[in-house]
Amino acid sequence: MQKTTSVFLGALVLVVTGLVVWGGRPRASPAVQIPALSSSVPEQVEPMTSLDAGSVPDMVQEASFSGVRGAKPGYVMLDGSKPPDLPPEAPRSVRFGVVLVQYRGAEHAPLGARSKMEALKTAHHLLEVAKNDFAAAVAQGDAGSTAAAGWMPRRVLEPAPEYVLFTTPPGEVAGPIDTPTGYWIVKNIGKNK
Repeated sequence: MQKTTSVFLGALVLVVTGLVVWGGRPRASPAVQIPALSSSVPEQVEPMTSLDAGSVPDMVQEASFSGVRGAKPGYVMLDGSKPPDLPPEAPRSVRFGVVLVQYRGAEHAPLGARSKMEALKTAHHLLEVAKNDFAAAVAQGDAGSTAAAGWMPRRVLEPAPEYVLFTTPPGEVAGPIDTPTGYWIVKNIGKNK
């Protein structure tokens, strides 16, 4: 009797496990017909007939923002241009402070973060505040803002923030700079040759 009960319970466990594993697979949904989208295309969009090799269509540029859509933050300047190389007289390391303005989609940004355009407006406002009182701008910035972030050696940051930080004279404020964590307004506190 005990042997029969053990075999029965073992078989039952196998059946239940099989149902859970194979029965939980997503089932194929019935075919869904997608209506033609030709009538829903906005009239302002022009069809692309041809592009020169290597050219970029104008629709890649946002009308309200001069940067390039899709470019990784920190790799282009706000105007969409590639940051120049650091000049030979640039310091080896810089002591700096930073005001952070986060936006939706930036690394470590909270779920309720502002839009990128709102963040850019806020960053421009905080730049004006920082020119007169950097500590006040830090207090108004998002979490991660600090009046003294410490020493930053070359080749640690992305090209755009590195160029702005290392070419800003000591005591001066610059920005905003788009970085992976949001917009930065930086103050060069000191340099190390």
